[in-house]
Amino acid sequence: MLTAIVLDQLTKWLTIQNLAVGQSWPETGFFRFTHAWNTGTAFSLFQGQGDILTWVSLGAVVILTWIYRSIDNPSWLLRIAFGMQFGGAIGNIIDRVRIGHVTDFIDVGPWPIFNIADSSIVIGIGLMIFYFWFLDKAPEKTDADPETAEESVAESSAVVEASAPSVSAESSEPAVAKTSLESNE
Repeated sequence: MLTAIVLDQLTKWLTIQNLAVGQSWPETGFFRFTHAWNTGTAFSLFQGQGDILTWVSLGAVVILTWIYRSIDNPSWLLRIAFGMQFGGAIGNIIDRVRIGHVTDFIDVGPWPIFNIADSSIVIGIGLMIFYFWFLDKAPEKTDADPETAEESVAESSAVVEASAPSVSAESSEPAVAKTSLESNE
């Protein structure tokens, strides 16, 4: 998390110090550094909604914190994923509070201009999706689990009933013995 925040703020500071707003380096090409102000959200959506987006970002950090704290012993991959999301969100919140907009500077082809914080958030979300889709194994049910224990008892009872000779209502002898006596008569 701290790495994402420091890297984000350092690269934004370098952009502000070295490029005027709207200036690109190099001036042409597929990959450039272009100094842009973003008063919206990721990918320049919802421009001019900075105050609302600051509160939404703070709410997202609170929700992420709640989700992270609800996970028992998170794996190293989940820690990195959450750290990247926290770092990115906090990096952009710092900009919104300090200067009233987010500084973007990574300009790749037709893609909207973005920054390290945006990248950190997107990569963190991608890692989280990857973890939950491919790496997180649902815990197997054990006999300590009440549902499994009931199923296990029912299966055991069915096996015992099927293998044990039944007792006839007319006699105290097993039904198997009575059947074999009747066939002899």
